[in-house]
Amino acid sequence: MKITVDEDTCCGAGQCALIAPDVFDQRDEDGIVVLLDAQPPSEQHALADEAASVCPASAIRVSGSA
Repeated sequence: MKITVDEDTCCGAGQCALIAPDVFDQRDEDGIVVLLDAQPPSEQHALADEAASVCPASAIRVSGSA
């Protein structure tokens, strides 16, 4: 699994950081997504997929097998 984020698209909703805090965080100043782990371990794949699927701005892209 490989994760990419589009900071320009991110609206700062924060669902990703709530769902997968080991993979995503938010910048303090504006709430924009911070990718902590672009290639998370397998035990984080389901949470990363869920975070991408609930992102209201579709700013998270997940590729590769989960």
